[in-house]
Formats: sequence, C-alpha cells, structure tokens
Amino acid sequence: MLNRMTERIDFLGQALQLRAWRQQVIASNIANADTPGYVAREVDFRAALQQARAGGPSISPALQAGTAPALALAGDDARHLRTVHSAAGVIDRNRLAYQLRTQPALDQNTVDLDQQRANFADNAVQYESTLRFINGHVKTMLAAIQGQ
Repeated sequence: MLNRMTERIDFLGQALQLRAWRQQVIASNIANADTPGYVAREVDFRAALQQARAGGPSISPALQAGTAPALALAGDDARHLRTVHSAAGVIDRNRLAYQLRTQPALDQNTVDLDQQRANFADNAVQYESTLRFINGHVKTMLAAIQGQ
C-alpha cells in the first residue's frame, strides 16, 4: 500500500532530477557559446524519463563511457540515499546527445543562443510545474493521513 502512495512522488522526483540536469546542460551550452569548436549537448528528456520509470540498467553506460558527472554520493547498500549524481541516480543511466547544427559558424561552434535561451526558459517553467505537482501530491497525502 505504501508503495502505491509513494510511486508517484518517486516518478516526479526522478523527473525533477532530470529537469535539473537538463538545466545544467543548457547552462553549459550557453556558457560555451563563444568557445571555438564547442559542440552543443542536449538531454533527450522523454527517453531519459521513460528509462528512469522502467528502472534503467543496473550499471550506468554513462559511467562506463565516462560521460556522467562526478559522483557526489555512492553507496554500496540499497538503503543508502541516492542523489542526482550517485551511481544509481537517474542521470547516470542516461547519456547526453549532440545537437544538430542549425546555423553554420566559422569557428565550428554549434550553439544557437536563441534556441538555448528558449530551451532554458521552457525547462525552468517545467521544473517549477514539477515542483508544484510534488507539493500538491504531498499536501494531498498529508490531508489524507490527517483525515481532513
């Protein structure tokens, strides 16, 4: 019974972690807009969320390929706290993709600032809405527990 109650919060928590990671990737693209030869990166949010919902592989392909961010917490027990950057976290089960070039550039930089800014704003709004869904779900569960 408890699993059914927390399943939605777990899913929304994974979505929130992926949104935060995507925001970091977009911010990195914007920061490197003037770096010659920089290739813009992107998170396939839909595929990453489907993989997170399915549970994903037990060993991260991103860790094997060395493309995942540095580990913040890595536990050897299933009861240890998992975070965005931990070995069993949502991010480590997914890889970054390269964006297709939309504008030719002499310095081979593929960052389209207008597109990145739009992606940044869109992702920020979706991050905020995910937070609101989590907050609403917690309030509903609390009201049910308290009998209100």
